[in-house]
Amino acid sequence: MTDFTLYTATDAPTEEGRSLLANSIKKFGMIPGLHAVMVEAPGLLKAYNVVGDLFTDSSLDADEVTVVWQTVNVEHDCHYCVPAHTAIAKGMGVGDEINDALRNETPLPNARLEALRDFTLSVVRNRGHVDDAGVQAFLDAGFSKRQILEVVLGVAQKVMSNYTNHLADTPVDAPFQKFDWQKAA
Repeated sequence: MTDFTLYTATDAPTEEGRSLLANSIKKFGMIPGLHAVMVEAPGLLKAYNVVGDLFTDSSLDADEVTVVWQTVNVEHDCHYCVPAHTAIAKGMGVGDEINDALRNETPLPNARLEALRDFTLSVVRNRGHVDDAGVQAFLDAGFSKRQILEVVLGVAQKVMSNYTNHLADTPVDAPFQKFDWQKAA
């Protein structure tokens, strides 16, 4: 496996990268390991941040954003993102009932969130080729055509982070280690 460097705000390979990591410190009080790896290609970290901001500013609420993020993280078996997004979800006020159901792949507390998870899984597993019945089930659950596309936005963000973490075997940051996770057998 290729070893990736975990850069800091002082040793990142470019000025743009150092600036991006300084912003990570301002936003999170630390440089998440994911950011420390991604900054090797500053455009990737910049894109990840922009897409993340756009997704969290979408019409989906905090519970729904978490369902999309964690559904993709769990499906992709991301050792880093599941614990990180457990902490992020808690900070967003998402309840343990939702977090635990997503992490453990057990039923969510309501049919609407379950429909969102099913649709997100269909988007990921079928590479966007969701059949008419799957789209209609999502719409029938009270979601909109706009939200179909916002799921795509959330999936795109998670592809960037999940794939990076797989390639770099990013170590889980200390604040997230208490939410360690392994995919159920």
